[in-house]
Amino acid sequence: MIKSLMGAVLRSSERILTTHTGSLPRPPELSLLHIARSKNQSADSEALREVGKRAVQEVVTQQIAAHIDIGNDGEQQRDSFLLHVLQRLSGFGGQWNREPFADLTKYPDYMEAEKKRLASSASISVRQNLPKAISAIQYLGSQFISRECTVLADAVIQNPGLKGCFVTSPSPGTIAACMKNEFYSSDDEYISALGSALTQEYVAIVDHGFMLQIDCPELALERHVGFQKKGLPDFLRFGEKVMAALNDSIRTIPRDQTRLHVCWGNYEGPHDEDIPLEAILDILCSANVGTFVLPLANPRHAHEYRLLPRLLGDDRTIVAGVIDTTTNYIEHPAVVADRICKVAETIGDPTRVIAGTDCGFETVTGASRIAPSVAWAKLTSLAEGAQLASKRLFSKI
Repeated sequence: MIKSLMGAVLRSSERILTTHTGSLPRPPELSLLHIARSKNQSADSEALREVGKRAVQEVVTQQIAAHIDIGNDGEQQRDSFLLHVLQRLSGFGGQWNREPFADLTKYPDYMEAEKKRLASSASISVRQNLPKAISAIQYLGSQFISRECTVLADAVIQNPGLKGCFVTSPSPGTIAACMKNEFYSSDDEYISALGSALTQEYVAIVDHGFMLQIDCPELALERHVGFQKKGLPDFLRFGEKVMAALNDSIRTIPRDQTRLHVCWGNYEGPHDEDIPLEAILDILCSANVGTFVLPLANPRHAHEYRLLPRLLGDDRTIVAGVIDTTTNYIEHPAVVADRICKVAETIGDPTRVIAGTDCGFETVTGASRIAPSVAWAKLTSLAEGAQLASKRLFSKI
């Protein structure tokens, strides 16, 4: 029997449930509108809302068809996992470029090929021409997140079948990492200001009846980006400050209604400069959340499932990434099942395991390598693998 509210952590005593990390393929018409607005071109706001609304309806039905249990709006109403906050937070302006990733500069021929690929595609960048914090950060009101949640709720009501829903929101740390501080006296003060502002968004998501997923790639990714030329203690202190601000932001939200996603960057690349999960384990353990969403399918971190007992303790749940979101390989259901079973057996309790993806399928509009049809086939394979794993893990199946 599945015990849940629409917005709470689901645990099943009968089978492995399925979910994903957030973003799903956007239709071409919607992508063009997002890209036009991001480049300050003429973009019809009403058209963007209407096309986005239809895309949410479609993406909900597709998740149901793929047998996803815990879904969302696929981030269809946003241009990326991050830059949509520019419509919700004041204080940003100007431009700057992020440091090249350390694992890319290490292999200049690969980096050059990537530059050419991205230059030839219509996409939004979360690495170049990013805004900076130039005045006080303030939340501009909950009308944007309320509209998103209302559209998702309508789609779920009209297309019943999902057993739970979540809505994503970036952490104060990932905004601080991507939008350089040129106003606050210290980065600590900047992160705290972002956390205070984002509290309203986090609470609004839960008040609308959905689970909150906080995206925190910076807790791993930033070691080989913004902190690649600094010492490990500097990076860990950054992570501790982010976690303190985050915990303060969600202090009024029940722990079982929060999930935290951490990753090393959703891109196909060497990743041999990634910080090990073990190095950030203490920081993650301090998060006051009920569920962790971690990439455990990609070749650089697949072995780290062995650390899960230390991370989860006695009460937390894991959304185990068992599908890679950076390649067009469609994982065989038997491979998916093996990955799920390894995680469940390591934890010792299959009811605390949910099968998921390493990251989103289109975290930034137009930047994904994955063909949309392949993305949906991957999610179908996820569900088939979860069914196979359930037969092995639950004696009643």
